[in-house]
Amino acid sequence: MTAERSGPTAGRVTRRRVRTRARLLDAAFEVFAAKGFGRVSIEEVCEAAGYSRGAFYSNFATLDELFFALYGQRADLIAEQVSGALALDGPDLDVAAAVDRVTEVLLLDLDWLLVKTDFLVHAARAPDVARTLLEHRARLRRAIADRLARARGLAVLPAVLGDVDGAAHAVVAAYDGVTVQLLLDKDVDGARVWLKQLLTALLTDGSGTPE
Repeated sequence: MTAERSGPTAGRVTRRRVRTRARLLDAAFEVFAAKGFGRVSIEEVCEAAGYSRGAFYSNFATLDELFFALYGQRADLIAEQVSGALALDGPDLDVAAAVDRVTEVLLLDLDWLLVKTDFLVHAARAPDVARTLLEHRARLRRAIADRLARARGLAVLPAVLGDVDGAAHAVVAAYDGVTVQLLLDKDVDGARVWLKQLLTALLTDGSGTPE
């Protein structure tokens, strides 16, 4: 049996592998955003990253695996950003300010929306992928619901939402709906305004003051 490598050399190998994987993911993001999933080859990703196919296969078995790693990376980041944006007010949530912060996070990157939409279409045709995607979306909803549950300023939500879980579903659904138009007209400022109005209406009496 070959002894497991350890020490400074192993550390350098590990760091190099991490950098290689990160560069492949960054390159894939750019290529997928520009051309769309299903129109990109492994060679194109490698060329954009400056690596060989060997470097690709030492990190990913397939293009699908890389695509999902990319989606997971970005989805996790957005979940953390949304959770952070909702946490800044302490227990007394300032709904209007929180909606502003969340809107800025969710509508920051048109390229991400293109990649995300490609992945949604891909997942719709692949049940295994769809299940994992649903887990990522559930994580985002839980982060929102947990923050709303701890906000004394939202002791009473609009009746149509039912509870904080319903409110979290509504927030994500509002985002999904607004981004469809955003992908077509590329009007980020308009989408930000529309999403802010939707979230304010959902979470308050429409004035920015919790019901």
